[in-house]
Amino acid sequence: MDPLDAGAGGILRQPKAVWATAGASVVAFMGIGLVDPILPSIAQGLDATPSQVSLLFTSYFLITAVAMLLTGFVSSRIGGRKTLLLGLAFVVVFAAFAGTSGSVGQLVGFRAGWGLGNALFVSTALAVIVGAANPTGAARSASDKGGGGRRAGGSAAAILLYESALGLGLACGPLLGAILGNMSWRYPFFGTATLMAVGFLCITAFLKEQPKPARKTSVLDPIRALGHGGLASAAISAFFYNYTFFTVLAFTPFVLNMTPYRSGAVFFGWGALLAVFSVIVAPRMQERFGSLKVLGASLVLLAADVLVLGYGNHTTAIVCTVLSGAFIGVNNTVYTELALGVSGAPRPVASAGYNFVRWFAAAAAPYFAPKVEERTDIHVPFVVAASTALLGALVVVVRRRALTHEAEEPAPKHATEDGVTVLAN
Repeated sequence: MDPLDAGAGGILRQPKAVWATAGASVVAFMGIGLVDPILPSIAQGLDATPSQVSLLFTSYFLITAVAMLLTGFVSSRIGGRKTLLLGLAFVVVFAAFAGTSGSVGQLVGFRAGWGLGNALFVSTALAVIVGAANPTGAARSASDKGGGGRRAGGSAAAILLYESALGLGLACGPLLGAILGNMSWRYPFFGTATLMAVGFLCITAFLKEQPKPARKTSVLDPIRALGHGGLASAAISAFFYNYTFFTVLAFTPFVLNMTPYRSGAVFFGWGALLAVFSVIVAPRMQERFGSLKVLGASLVLLAADVLVLGYGNHTTAIVCTVLSGAFIGVNNTVYTELALGVSGAPRPVASAGYNFVRWFAAAAAPYFAPKVEERTDIHVPFVVAASTALLGALVVVVRRRALTHEAEEPAPKHATEDGVTVLAN
C-alpha cells in the first residue's frame, strides 16, 4: 500500500489549527540546522574555536534531552495549546537574544534557553496535530515482515504530516541560515525569532484548547517506561545513531569550510533527500522488506557513507554529506515508529523516555567530534561516527526479538493521550 494513499485526502483537507501547528513545526525544525552554514562565520565573528562554537548544538540538545522529562508533566497539566505557546514564547525571546550576543558564552547560553522552548513546542506539536487532524480511517496491523510496520489511519496521517514538517524544516533551515548569514551571522537568529512570533500568532488565532489527558504525567514516568526491553533497545540504538547523525550535521561544516551560501546549498540538498526518504521512500521499503531489515541496512550504509566522507577529497565530502540525508531520513522514520509501538506505555510517555536517551548523543557529538579532531586528525571523528552507526545496527540485530513486539495499546480516552512526543528524529 502506498503510504501517501493512506488517507491522502485527509492529509490535504485539514483544519486551520493543524496547518498552523504544522507550519510552526517547520520553523521549529529549521532552528536545528539554521546555524550549520554560519558556524565558521560565528567562530570568526566571536573569535571562537570550532569546539567552542559546537557548544551551540551541545547546550541546545542537552537542555532538550532533560526537558523531555518535563514536557509531558507540563502539557498534561496546562494543556497542549498553552504548552505550544509557552514553547514558542521561549524560542522567540532566546532566539532574539542570541542575535545580540557579544561572546560565544552568551550565545551558547541563549541556545540552551532556545532548546527548552523548542522541546516544549515540538514534543507537544504532534500530539496536537493528532488531536486536531481529520481522521482518515481505521488502523491496521503493523506486525508484518519483522515488526514495526507502517500504521494507517488518522495517526499515520498525522505522523506523515509531522514528518513532512520535519523534513521541510531541516531542508530550509540551512538555506535560510545561508541567505541571512551571508549578510551577518546575527540575522538568522533574528529571522527565526520573527518567524516563530508569526507561528505564535497563528496558533493563538486558529488552535483551540484540546482535552487534557485523564491522567497527569509524572516526571519519572518516561524513565519507568524505559524498563521495557524493546523501548530501551530502540533508545540505545537511536543513541548511537544520533551520534553519527549530529557528527554530520555539526562537524561537517568545518570540514567543508565553504561560504554560507555554498554550505547552505549543500545542507539544503541533504535536507531535501532526508525529507523525500523519510516521507516517501522509507514507508515503501518497510512494506517490502520489514522495518528492522531496512533500519539495519540503512545504518550500515550510513556508516560506509560517513567513512568515505571523512577520507575522501572535498568533492567526495560534499556528495557524501548530501547522500547521508537519504539514510538519515530512512532511519528517522523507522526509529519514530519503533518508539511509538514497541512498548505498552502510553505513547507520549514512551516517546519522552526514548527521546531523553537519544538526545544526549545529539548533545555529545558536536562537542566530542572537534575535540577528537584536535587530538588526532580530521579523519578520526568520522571513524568514530561510522563506528557508532554500526553499534546502532548491532543493537538492532541482537535485540531483534524485543524490537519486533507490537504492543496492543488500548484506545485513549482523549485525543492528546494518543499523541507523541517525538523531536526531530
